[in-house]
Amino acid sequence: MILVIDVGNTNITFGVYEKKRLTTTFRMMSRMQRTSDEYGITIRELLKVNQVEWERLEGTIIASVVPNVMHSLTGAVRRYLKTEPLIVGTGIKTGIRITSENPKEIGPDRIVDVVAAYEKYGGPVLVLDFGTATTYDLVTADGRFGVGITAPGIRISAKALWEDTAKLPEIEIKKPDSILARETVSSMQAGLVYGQIGQTEYIINQVKKETGFADLKVVATGGMGRIIADATEAIDIYDSSLTLDGLRILYEKNRKGMDRG
Repeated sequence: MILVIDVGNTNITFGVYEKKRLTTTFRMMSRMQRTSDEYGITIRELLKVNQVEWERLEGTIIASVVPNVMHSLTGAVRRYLKTEPLIVGTGIKTGIRITSENPKEIGPDRIVDVVAAYEKYGGPVLVLDFGTATTYDLVTADGRFGVGITAPGIRISAKALWEDTAKLPEIEIKKPDSILARETVSSMQAGLVYGQIGQTEYIINQVKKETGFADLKVVATGGMGRIIADATEAIDIYDSSLTLDGLRILYEKNRKGMDRG
């Protein structure tokens, strides 16, 4: 078994794989400062609750967009799980060619997503990740990744509404029955969700237009991705485990010398 760890701006998502099968997932907040002991004890307890014996873990891989958690988190993995974590970053084998002008600026989360999408669905593929930011990343049929679009995530937009506007309340983000809202909450929901749908469809269509990729697959993931994917035909596939699968794939490509012992 291996443990994959995706450190996002809001949550840290953990997944346990038995070969290629994702057996369990769990989360903790990434914005809370913790020591390596706190991480280690919490991870062990969460593994236990999910009926996973930590001693059976052969290795660990981490992708992080939050640098200040890495020292404590990697220390916890070494001390409490007795494995040397593989970190997604410069030098890791990916199976794709990064052709952007500044490859080192590309976030590990985006690399993980495009690796997973290309391995699972082939190319050309446009990968949408609806997280804290909404990202759109393109991989060509021959495995080149150099084009990406970044937009504010739907939660960022929602937070701006209720924090920067005195009379607007904090709301649940969901798609209302109609865009023709008649009160404040559904008005905000309509603007947020239908606005995101419109942005998504426009960007997808523009990418298809400028690339000429008539056979472009569009794959979505991320916490808010299901809401958007269910509301538009522009997205072909919603894959909730895309990022975790990408971490597993990267571990397998780089596993030599990483297993316990």
